[in-house]
Amino acid sequence: MKKIITIIVLFCFNAFLVNAQDQIIHDAEYYIIEAQNGEKWASDDKKIDAKLKEFRKKNGNKAPNIVYILLDDLGFGEIGMPDLAVTRGYKTPNISSFADEGMSLQRMYTEPSCTPTRVSMMTGRLPTRTGMVEAKATICGEGLPGSEVTIAEVLRDAGYNTAHIGKWHMGDVEQSYANKQGFMHAEFPIHQQAQLALFSKQAENAGIIQSVEKSYQAQTFTLDNTFVPDPSDMVTGLELRDGKLYEVDLKAGEKWTQQKYVEMNQRYQDHAIEQLQELSKKDEPFYLNYWPLFPLSFTLADIDEFRTLNGGPIAERIVLMDEWVGEIIDEVDRLGIAENTLIVIMGDNGPFMQYANSSGQSDRIYRGGKGEHLEGGVRANAFVRWKGMIEPGSSALDITHISDLYTTFARLAGATEHIPTDRIVDGIDQSGVLLLGETNGRRDYIFIYEEHNLRSVVKNKYKMHLPPPGTNAILTAEFYDLYRDPRESRPQNSILMGPWAGGQFAVMIQRHMINKKKYPDTPPIHDKPYEGIESLRPETQKLLDAFYGEGSHE
Repeated sequence: MKKIITIIVLFCFNAFLVNAQDQIIHDAEYYIIEAQNGEKWASDDKKIDAKLKEFRKKNGNKAPNIVYILLDDLGFGEIGMPDLAVTRGYKTPNISSFADEGMSLQRMYTEPSCTPTRVSMMTGRLPTRTGMVEAKATICGEGLPGSEVTIAEVLRDAGYNTAHIGKWHMGDVEQSYANKQGFMHAEFPIHQQAQLALFSKQAENAGIIQSVEKSYQAQTFTLDNTFVPDPSDMVTGLELRDGKLYEVDLKAGEKWTQQKYVEMNQRYQDHAIEQLQELSKKDEPFYLNYWPLFPLSFTLADIDEFRTLNGGPIAERIVLMDEWVGEIIDEVDRLGIAENTLIVIMGDNGPFMQYANSSGQSDRIYRGGKGEHLEGGVRANAFVRWKGMIEPGSSALDITHISDLYTTFARLAGATEHIPTDRIVDGIDQSGVLLLGETNGRRDYIFIYEEHNLRSVVKNKYKMHLPPPGTNAILTAEFYDLYRDPRESRPQNSILMGPWAGGQFAVMIQRHMINKKKYPDTPPIHDKPYEGIESLRPETQKLLDAFYGEGSHE
């Protein structure tokens, strides 16, 4: 009892010090752990600082370059694990080789879908704190507020050159664009693959979407021609040129097609390599985000040669992405910057199970997929290589969260001073895992939301699915031992576990919610879509007029 009281007092004292000293503010659970592990962490910090100091001495006093490759809708077991090829029907030899050269973060948690994961990585915060909790598919006039401080801004302010290429998906209002969120070079589609890979005649012919091709049914009683979105009317890919954003994929009157989508993906791959070449010539360190749109592709018609036992379009694209990722890695090596470049390759959330039969994806080891709080929705492979700094062929079972990349990148870059101290930052510095190895992590918990709803909590090897509101948690909450039941299909006996686990999880949630009252969630920014884009096409302007209620759309 004395020890418990001491921990609680230390927690309160540490929380006070954070505010008093204007340091990074973390969620309450962090301070519970820090109170018990602070002495070890202080010792570890000295070792980490010494390693980073020695690195900078060898690197001309420069911080490391960072290349971050985020692959879409790929859950745990879909890349970089050759033994699982027998279950998925394809191989990813380049990513597997990369994994052998670095570290596998085997308990990496993301968010359940695209936008929340990307927001969490970029801001270091749970997406519910910013209101960016769902993946919007069409024009909506919403986005990540400019008041959020992204990792690109943190690194830019520390002297990095910053570049983003590929999927962005954090809003269609000007404040939320990549070039307004810290990136000095930016190429990105303003929406996502619902528009780019699903809203097309080819996709409807493949039977994976319906009613988006208006010519396929009579429009006798249609009064609102904008209700069914036309992908060609929306803005597609943008590029920053001389400080201005231009649409680059469609000319006035052109229609969006699967071929346009393929060309967009190839362009991003080519330009990512070009950016590597350009950035490596500069004196400053660089941060390159490369977020491909592939492997999400749902049609077979544009695949000339099938190379997998699986045969699904996403499976075929995963093999292609493995080759493209291999090209990126080879270019880093060819440029001679492997020893001073940290590379992270990972998936953003679980597979798109709604298309499992036709796409070639499956939930594999963990149950669930995209959009779900189950392990299959939020567990992803993550591989990290930094030659000479991270032990090759290593792995870590320490729990990490996508938000931890924010604070970890900042620490490795010597940029922690640029992290905001007026809000909760959920990301925890996990430099110890990367540089000192397994068991040196600083997190043993995860709060998992589906949109604004807290659905489950992980603590060490235990997971609780929150009970329905108004019910007795001890009797109705579901408890899982994730090592004994990784598919969350056999809840533990609530009478045996509930009296202690239910209470402990409840206290965790109470602390979390108390902190949310002190630092309330904020909504996304709402504004006019597509502002700041040069020369919108006439059909796009008509779409905007209809969105504003200012005119008709023929």
